Amino acid sequence: MDDLIMLGHGGGGRLTSDLVHDLFLKNFRNSHLEPLNDSALLTVDQKSLSFTTDSYTVNPIFFPGGNIGSLAVHGTVNDLAMSGARPLYLSAGFILEEGFPLAELEKIVISMAAAAQSAGVQIVTGDTKVVPKGMADGIYINTAGIGVHEKLPFGPQRIKKDDLIIVNGTIGDHGAAVITSREEGFSESTIISDAVSLNHLVQKIQKNSVNIHCLRDATRGGAGGVLAELAEQSQTHLQIEEKALPIKEEVRGFAEIYGLEPLFLANEGKMLLFCPADEAETILQIMQHDPLGKDAAIIGRVSEENQPTGRVIMKTLIGGERIIDQPSGELVPRIC
Repeated sequence: MDDLIMLGHGGGGRLTSDLVHDLFLKNFRNSHLEPLNDSALLTVDQKSLSFTTDSYTVNPIFFPGGNIGSLAVHGTVNDLAMSGARPLYLSAGFILEEGFPLAELEKIVISMAAAAQSAGVQIVTGDTKVVPKGMADGIYINTAGIGVHEKLPFGPQRIKKDDLIIVNGTIGDHGAAVITSREEGFSESTIISDAVSLNHLVQKIQKNSVNIHCLRDATRGGAGGVLAELAEQSQTHLQIEEKALPIKEEVRGFAEIYGLEPLFLANEGKMLLFCPADEAETILQIMQHDPLGKDAAIIGRVSEENQPTGRVIMKTLIGGERIIDQPSGELVPRIC
């Protein structure tokens, strides 16, 4: 591990993974933490719960399609939903810089309340700290959440050979929206963040399918980074098709200008779902009949057992093959 923390340690890629394994897991190790999923699975009085926490430093604070407050609620709700839990309660912690406009804080808090109401959760506890001017960048938010399991939890350990991989819509929207909002040349951009709570869509799928094996929201590191992480966690071989990836033309054009790949751009309203092949069409139709899944697509599968494990291979548009690995550094700092 490096002697100094770098931006890449917070990017959700290889450096983040190394930091988590070599420092945090090494010192905090316990049976609840070891799976290293986005939510910890807990049992209290024979009830199965998920518990999660996340912190938000996005820059700019307000971006097309949301702000740091609504993003914090959506992100925490989604981490719970991806485990198969029904989100119930959130906490909200605010670190504010001296001189931060109260009017902006009010807008953020109002957006959090609206996001929580839409998701069907309550913000039930919180904390506020103020640091001297120059010691923070306006506002940072930490949220934690608790959800209850009414069915078998999802997880990478349930991924099986021949599972199909479904994404519920176009990838890279959030990352592209945040970056373009920072750049003067994209002041007329129509790219909007996809930040939204996915728990209602997940519950709709759960009511019609008992065989969801794994769900993961494709946030930092994008769909590519998350797939690489899941391949390692499940020790499976994943194959995806570049031509099957749903990408908006505006996002594709932006990515070409900046030399970025939509596959690795952050999302805040997209999930990757693993299920048996005979369930895939049903799940795909459920998604496509919902506004949050209208562009859903099957993008790949879990390959045969005799393939190298812990690896993602993408079949490219020109017929070649490419290894998809976790990003080695920070593609875009402060994206969430």
